[in-house]
Amino acid sequence: MSLNLFCLNGPNLNLLGEREPEIYGKDSLKDIEKIASKKAQELGAKLTFRQSNHEGELIDWIQEARISASALILNAAAYTHTSIAIHDALKTLEIPIIELHLSNPHSRESFRAKSYIAPVADGVIAGLGSAGYSLSVEAAVSLVNKWKKTHG
Repeated sequence: MSLNLFCLNGPNLNLLGEREPEIYGKDSLKDIEKIASKKAQELGAKLTFRQSNHEGELIDWIQEARISASALILNAAAYTHTSIAIHDALKTLEIPIIELHLSNPHSRESFRAKSYIAPVADGVIAGLGSAGYSLSVEAAVSLVNKWKKTHG
């Protein structure tokens, strides 16, 4: 498998299935990882799936993606709306970036409408629940293949 997709998940996503299931759904992050990994495998890609509640660890993984990943899928959770540091780390990548959200931030509290990720992302998938993860894997593979065609 020549494609290695990184899927990074931010704070509190380790509590999926328990925390506010009316907003985030009943699937656990482990359930979502299995579904997304299966989709990646079907598309001939490997999925490196990680979660952290710590901003610095997410930044370390983004920096690792510069060397090890073909594309990055990022559900930065609340850091989406607060982290200029994550924004700056993403700007160093020369691979496709997908911003991902389980819920639709624009239909929630007004402070969630501001994203520091979107200006550096190639695409945003939001509001589709756990299905967004499979869709983000498909989008990431498509973007990598498109990039390969145009850049040799």
